Amino acid sequence: MELTFLGTGGAWGLPELACDCMTCKTMRAKQEKRTRTSLLLKSKNTLLIDCGPDAREQLTRHGVSHIDAVFISHEHNDHYIGLDELFAYLRNRPDGAFESIPVFLTDPTCRVVRQRFAYLEDMKVIKNEIVQPGVWFRIKEFEGFPFHTDHGSFAKGSVGFLVKVTENTGRTTSLVYTSDFKDIPEMPEELVAPDYLVIQSFWLNEPMQNRPSHMSFQKALSFIGAIRPRKGVYLVHMGDADMIPGDPANHYKKKYEPADPLKSPLNGEPYPIPMNQEQWQETVNRIVSDYNLPYDVTVACDGLTVSI
Repeated sequence: MELTFLGTGGAWGLPELACDCMTCKTMRAKQEKRTRTSLLLKSKNTLLIDCGPDAREQLTRHGVSHIDAVFISHEHNDHYIGLDELFAYLRNRPDGAFESIPVFLTDPTCRVVRQRFAYLEDMKVIKNEIVQPGVWFRIKEFEGFPFHTDHGSFAKGSVGFLVKVTENTGRTTSLVYTSDFKDIPEMPEELVAPDYLVIQSFWLNEPMQNRPSHMSFQKALSFIGAIRPRKGVYLVHMGDADMIPGDPANHYKKKYEPADPLKSPLNGEPYPIPMNQEQWQETVNRIVSDYNLPYDVTVACDGLTVSI
């Protein structure tokens, strides 16, 4: 089975429009970019997890000829607004050759999606399927277990997903995807010890004020330790909101002062703020090594495909 990271960026993507902060300037110089976070699981069938405004570009780049199901984590635009792009799968099939794509989401999220995309149901492009946190559901070889996540008052339907995939060989692989969150109010025991964990890492350091209700890598370390993935961790939904020493853009609205920067236990110095893919991986590798963490942590980048 293949896991593809269609996108790995935050709500505005990276580098951001009209931004000259050191992160965006560094990424432009390296011709790097992160589109909005979205995952593709491909076994016998194809599962899309979250569908943001970059969906057309992402699906085209990877030649995705069909989608068998979609999981939507919450009702923010960068996670569902690309559903309209799925109309192409109906438009480019003969009459009678297309079946509505089931979209699994919570009731609060569905109410928001229907306000914008009721016509997609009317035209039988998608079929919304309501799920409940803590209740398993199944579509083809994919089993889903939604769990409630705290992503603030403007995302009341926010969930992460535990996904189990049983292949024709009988082998089962499990993956936890947190999506956007600042906390998991009640950690279900089902989440413990999956094969893989895909977790948000919007900042390196936890900010003094977490207004957008996102997860930093600093705080994510405690969740990684609680979930205890057996085979690997992948970081997604990276942002550019950490303050960087000497950056004139630190006064920008999007920049957040750290509460207590993550420091090396070896010399007490704060870790440098990563500004591109290579620096992110180097910094994460140092932290994992310095703290003797028993996890393989990969900073995902757009287009990364791994066999799991």
